[in-house]
Amino acid sequence: MRTGTASLPLHGGHCPPWLFERMKRLGPAILEVIVREYGPQEVLRRLSDPHWFQAFGCVLGFDWHSSGLTTTLCGALKEGIRDREKDLGLVIAGGKGRTSRRTPEEIATAADRLALTSLQPGDLVYASRMAAKVDNTALQDGYQLYHHVFIFTFDGRWAVVQQGMNEMTRLARRYHWLGEGVKDFVCEPHAAVCCDAKGEVLNMVASEGQASRQVVTELARQRPQKVVAEFNRILERELPNLSLPWRHDVPRASYLNKALLKVYAAQPRDFAAVLGVEGVGPKTVRALAMVAEVAYGAPASFRDPVRYSFSHGGKDGHPYPVDRRVYDHSIAVLERALAAAKIGRTDKLQALKRLAKISP
Repeated sequence: MRTGTASLPLHGGHCPPWLFERMKRLGPAILEVIVREYGPQEVLRRLSDPHWFQAFGCVLGFDWHSSGLTTTLCGALKEGIRDREKDLGLVIAGGKGRTSRRTPEEIATAADRLALTSLQPGDLVYASRMAAKVDNTALQDGYQLYHHVFIFTFDGRWAVVQQGMNEMTRLARRYHWLGEGVKDFVCEPHAAVCCDAKGEVLNMVASEGQASRQVVTELARQRPQKVVAEFNRILERELPNLSLPWRHDVPRASYLNKALLKVYAAQPRDFAAVLGVEGVGPKTVRALAMVAEVAYGAPASFRDPVRYSFSHGGKDGHPYPVDRRVYDHSIAVLERALAAAKIGRTDKLQALKRLAKISP
């Protein structure tokens, strides 16, 4: 299930090296405590919670409210657990921009390097691609994905943290997924969506859009010439009392015909298979949804499915500058507790656990 989203202002700049190096140490140390207490699957559950993820980023001292928290936190965790995956039972693949497109390769490489013979890398690659396709193509809310991180355990459980950008509003939206709750990638995979504002979106994964998904799948199996002809007839005639709030230009017939040829050749069995065809993007899905609604009476849904804490301050001085002495002390306390636990002395970790229970 997709467990939630967060909307954040876009923020440029870079994380200063002195802070990133500390994040690489403190972040994995916190994850190791969670793994020791609850197991690696608990890390997936927490990273898939947008509120916990936001608080985690604030604990590590990054901007509490900006898009940079997502990319920097994920980058620090990925770098920080490198060569420690066997200790944690976790692997982090993907990242920002071009790195996100190497996620399938990184999943397969990690499975081979760590000798995870019981793992099915193909299933994880499929989950990674479908999570991205749903949030970028099936749910068209105006945010173009540019960051995708896939976290998985050695027994094949997974979570996704990905982020999209809306250049017009200068906002970013972060999407969280948790694999253990996914029953259907294309029907209400989101358990919760947290956002300050709702907009007009094309939501092809809404429960009320089942008829639209079925008709779109049937259209995808028809000859492209027939679908394009129907599409052109819709554009040419006046349609009273019809409101279709497309956010982008309607695709040209030449482009649509080319995309539909690929789908027609694949003969997809269901809507998830339609999304999985290479080259099928938002414009193709919008066009098919329009034909499904106007020509076949199968309406699509336009329903938008959409806390933080401070421990060490924030990079830009909000709510106060990062206190490097306190930050280093936090790292030292956790690292000493973890080192002691590895030789059977768990008293320090137990003390931290008791402290958490009495904290307000």
